[in-house]
Amino acid sequence: MDLFEYQARDIFESYGVPVLAGIIADTPEEVRAAAEKLGGTVVVKAQVKAGGRGKAGGVKVAHNPDDAAAASETIFGLDIKGLTVKRVMVAAGARIKEEYYFSVLLDRANRSYLSLSSYEGGMEIEELAVERPEALARIEVDPLVGIDLAKATEIAIAAKFPAEIVAKVAPVFVKLYEVYTGEDATLVEVNPLVLTEDGDIVALDGKVSLDENAAFRHPNHEALVDSGAEDPLEAKAKALGLNYVKLDGEVGVIGNGAGLVMSTLDVVSYAGENFGGVKPANFLDIGGGASAEVMANGLDVILGDPQVKSVFVNVFGGITSCDAVANGIVGALKTLGDAASKPLVVRLDGNKVEEGRAILADYAHPLVSLADTMDDGASKAAELASK
Repeated sequence: MDLFEYQARDIFESYGVPVLAGIIADTPEEVRAAAEKLGGTVVVKAQVKAGGRGKAGGVKVAHNPDDAAAASETIFGLDIKGLTVKRVMVAAGARIKEEYYFSVLLDRANRSYLSLSSYEGGMEIEELAVERPEALARIEVDPLVGIDLAKATEIAIAAKFPAEIVAKVAPVFVKLYEVYTGEDATLVEVNPLVLTEDGDIVALDGKVSLDENAAFRHPNHEALVDSGAEDPLEAKAKALGLNYVKLDGEVGVIGNGAGLVMSTLDVVSYAGENFGGVKPANFLDIGGGASAEVMANGLDVILGDPQVKSVFVNVFGGITSCDAVANGIVGALKTLGDAASKPLVVRLDGNKVEEGRAILADYAHPLVSLADTMDDGASKAAELASK
């Protein structure tokens, strides 16, 4: 989960990372009030989860409250890389002497952590890495040791910080690493980390990505979710405890087991080529259980997608037998009633497959058809969706 800049700023502050005062605002009037409270020169910054905000016109300096409000009027509603600005942060101004770069991230390839840092900040780090790779220090961080003051000093020296600056930035690197581990982040980035004319080090712009797999350790992270940007179907599925991802297609897919569902998506895509390019509409893994409640919840979410024209249920009975799955489908259809209004193709195989097929055949729901193989089921579902 990526955070907004203001959320990263608040987390930095809670860990003792030096930051400037910042107030979020959703209207020009709130921007004016925030600027009055902060006093002096302020910076109005678009809050979207994308880089390049300054180049897009999403960051403006204002020297008084009226100018701040006027600047915000040009920022609200701005499109930045496909994201619409609905909120800004009004941050206290700073007299910047120098700009630096620092980040720590998860290096999946090496199964370790990696620190990236440079004495030259304030620009796109990707550009710096390509144009002047020697200016970007890449230092591996042992997760069992982390970044203490000695390691932070090593990083700063490798990044070619002058000796008198090393002593200033190293303690901040340590604090930023504490954010990284304390919040179970996969990325903590500051660009720029600045030296002010008063000689202070300040994290001027922060970016934080949190590992959602660690959410159970951080109940406070729930408040950081951008519910406004979350797909409503995915939000509904999440609330129901379903492993669901919305896709841009017409065939709803339900399966038991991530591997089987992934394979089903491929098969539906291949079959759909014969019917005008029909594609899968979602990923939905109901796991090992297929009770009537789980199946009803899954179908309810999928049928709530107006793009879905048919549904393909592809289940291999293992620990959960096919008769239990069939009873779950029957129970789900009874629960949904008239809401189950789209054709359903069911392919069952594995443990007690004959019993499962018999249950569905006896139920004889007009929208349900049985398929013998995965390929056959995918083709039927794609054909139905195309009609």
